[in-house]
Amino acid sequence: MVFLGDSITQGWGDQMGGSFPGVKVANRGISGDTTRGVLIRLDEDVASLRPNAVVLLIGTNDLEEGADPETVAANLKLILAKLQQADPKMPIILCQVFPSSESKKRPAEKIKKVNQLYAATVKGNAQVTLIETWPLFADAQGNAKPEEFPDLLHPNKVGYTKWAVALRPILATLGFLENDADDFVPEPGFKSLFNGHDLTGWGYRPTSQADIESAQKWQKSDPNAAAWPIVTQAVNFDGKAASDDGRYVARKGRLIVTTPAEGRKIQALWTEREFPHDFVLKLEFRATPNADSGVFIREPQLQCRDYLIAGPYKQLQHYKAQDWNEMVVTVKGTEAYCTCNGEVLESAFKLPATGPIGLEGDRGQMEYRRIRIKE
Repeated sequence: MVFLGDSITQGWGDQMGGSFPGVKVANRGISGDTTRGVLIRLDEDVASLRPNAVVLLIGTNDLEEGADPETVAANLKLILAKLQQADPKMPIILCQVFPSSESKKRPAEKIKKVNQLYAATVKGNAQVTLIETWPLFADAQGNAKPEEFPDLLHPNKVGYTKWAVALRPILATLGFLENDADDFVPEPGFKSLFNGHDLTGWGYRPTSQADIESAQKWQKSDPNAAAWPIVTQAVNFDGKAASDDGRYVARKGRLIVTTPAEGRKIQALWTEREFPHDFVLKLEFRATPNADSGVFIREPQLQCRDYLIAGPYKQLQHYKAQDWNEMVVTVKGTEAYCTCNGEVLESAFKLPATGPIGLEGDRGQMEYRRIRIKE
């Protein structure tokens, strides 16, 4: 796997700080490099290695040199085209340009513009996974934090660790990491809703009129959002390791809601069963930076996100960013008491008398595991 970029990548070292054990890596970061420089050296530094994947972070030095965001994005488009020409099936992981500072000739508004153009450039390109690394590091003003970027440009050990943690879920989905099966056994009285290796018991339900109306409102508020898929009849995925559209994937004990190529795309996977009795639902989830998903409980949605960035529960003290967190939902009658790592999300979440359990996809990658219920 090739890590391609400038001094930020170069400074991570030849073994990327040991952050990806078992993965053979090549650091192809060069201090001071730009999108133009990467384009020139692609054949020699990347294509000649025949990599299985490329992690790309580039563009900050272009701004320091005075390039406008449109030029930077145009060069990115050429870089991606050359990488895809070399190997049309090779995964490309594109990191947003990190925040910096006006004092470094890298003002927040220009970095945000570059990242917006990057997102537009890769929209619909299934070969590229975009990771929202800008909000992962930016402060309230959109600048780098000195405790993670002492010179407001290059990360320290804390910053590199956060970057590594943000990449690991994507690398696990691509098969580079976490390839051992999960040997978790539910507690007495609990039954698994997900068997860990396929989507048996789960499927798509016909899209309701209420959902269609919600989608229309959503698309008016976000013109760049992808169309909400309309499902006309129930589809089950018994025995299948992935949904027909590839949005939901079962892998090594994880039910993965993959990053949509469109940037944002609403979708929902449902249990075939409904649950009319009181129950306790337990599951664990892991979100990439700024990921947006949800857990449907008899159809109403409990927001399940990268909470500290995406909200709505930004004050949680025990949430673990880009790591596994436990959600527990206790349903009594038509109310649910919902917690994350023991902290209350909702104390009286209103529910109908019966309905299925569902998992939403929207933005970023979300993973679920150890989904179990006690009725």
